Amino acid sequence: MNELILVVDDEHKIVKLAQDYLEQSNYRVRTATDGTTALAMARQEKPDLIVLDLNLPGMDGLDITRALRRESDVPIIMLTARVEETDRLIGLEMGADDYITKPFSPRELVARVKVVLRRVHGGVRTPGLIVAGDLEIDTNGHRVRREGETIELSRTEFNILAMLAQHPGQTFERAQLLNRLHGYAHEGYDRSIDAHIKNLRRKLEIDASDPKYVLTVYGIGYKFNDTL
Repeated sequence: MNELILVVDDEHKIVKLAQDYLEQSNYRVRTATDGTTALAMARQEKPDLIVLDLNLPGMDGLDITRALRRESDVPIIMLTARVEETDRLIGLEMGADDYITKPFSPRELVARVKVVLRRVHGGVRTPGLIVAGDLEIDTNGHRVRREGETIELSRTEFNILAMLAQHPGQTFERAQLLNRLHGYAHEGYDRSIDAHIKNLRRKLEIDASDPKYVLTVYGIGYKFNDTL
């Protein structure tokens, strides 16, 4: 049976556009335009993934995510037109799997949906376990294995890897990584992330000069490979 996607946005044009493209990609789609209805539908219909706008009447997307994470691990891709980076970071910290900033390409939305579903349903979903190719990251046990062999990482190296791997394909600036690791981001220290990434690659990658897992986005920061 094709996966069921719940699309939630108070802009009818966006809902219709997303629905059309997702249905063309053989997903089943249900829609909602306010937060209260969306939460009720999510609980009743148990969608395989939710595309969720942050700014909604009734309940906003952060409130819905908070409520759902108390009872479900349904994948959530957030939509936001907000400029403030804080809203996106809060959403990710509360358990959203990815986010897309408006305006967006409907093809990009379909691609993000496929990536998240592939990661979630590519095998049995074990809470806290991220599987990417031959790499296993156990975020609960703070263990990393490549081809079954344990890789010893420092706490900071592990936290950087887990943060990136939980959001494959999403680029994190150095300041974002520092802020989420330590609760602050100081311009004078953001290059320390480069040193941690260098050490992480040395331990993790087969060839640190040609990384497979943690990729550099030149001039911006780092991301986890979403094509594994």
